[in-house]
Amino acid sequence: MAIEYVLWHYTPSLPAAVALASVFGIATAVHLFLLIRTRAFFCVPFVIGGIFEAVGYGARAWAHSNTTKTTPYAIQSLLILLGPILFAASIYMILGRLIRSTHGERYSFVRTKWMTKIFVGGDVTCFLIQGGGGGILSGANSQKDIDLGEHIILGGLILQIVVFAVFVIVAASFHLRARHTLDLRRTFYLVILYIVSMLITLRNIFRAIEYAWGSDGYLLTHEWTLYVCDAMLMAAVLIACIIWYSCDFTGPCVHTPRGE
Repeated sequence: MAIEYVLWHYTPSLPAAVALASVFGIATAVHLFLLIRTRAFFCVPFVIGGIFEAVGYGARAWAHSNTTKTTPYAIQSLLILLGPILFAASIYMILGRLIRSTHGERYSFVRTKWMTKIFVGGDVTCFLIQGGGGGILSGANSQKDIDLGEHIILGGLILQIVVFAVFVIVAASFHLRARHTLDLRRTFYLVILYIVSMLITLRNIFRAIEYAWGSDGYLLTHEWTLYVCDAMLMAAVLIACIIWYSCDFTGPCVHTPRGE
C-alpha cells in the first residue's frame, strides 16, 4: 500500500543553511583558485565535493519555505550525503603522492601504483551505493522503498568506514616504518591526513547510526545533529585540506639515516 513519506520532521533552519552554504561556497572558491594556480589536479574532488556541500545546504535554505516540495529535499539529501566521499578521494590520492615524494615506497606494504586504484575504486563503489540508496529514498512511495533506500545507504556507509579504516592502517604503517627518515614537514602533512581522516570517519559513523535508527530515529528528526556531526566536521575538513596546495610533493623531504 502506498504511503505518504514525511520529508521533514522539522522546518529546516534558514540561518544555519545559509551560513553553511556560504562557508562551503567560500572554501570551495579558495580551493578552485589554488587548484588553477598550482595545477594540483588530484584536488579536483575537493572542489566538486565542496560544490555538492554548498548546493546541498543551499537546497536546505530553499526548503525552509518549501517543506512539502520533493526537489529541495532530494537535492540536499543526496549532495550532503555524497560530498564527503569526494573529499575522501582526494585524501586517498594525497597519501600515494606523499609516499612517493619521500622515496619511501619500501616502507609501505601497499605499492603506491596500486594505492590510488584500490582506495579510489572503493570510494567510487561507496559513491554508487549511497547514491543509489539516496535515489530510492528520495523517490520512495512505500515503506518498503524507504527501508530499502535506508538499508542501501547504510551498507554504503559501512563500506566507506571499512575502506577508510584500512587506509588509515596503511598510512600509519608507513609512518611508523619511515618515521626516522621523514622530515618535520612531511610528518606534519601526515598528522593533517590523520586528522581529516578521523573527522570524515566520525561523520560516517554518525551517518551510519542515523540510517540504522531509521527515518523516525532521533538523529534524523533533530536538525542540530546534522550540523554538529556532519556540516561542521566537513567544513573543517575542506578548510584544513587547503594546506595541500602548499605541499611540494617533489622537493627534498627525507633525512637518510647513517648507514643507509
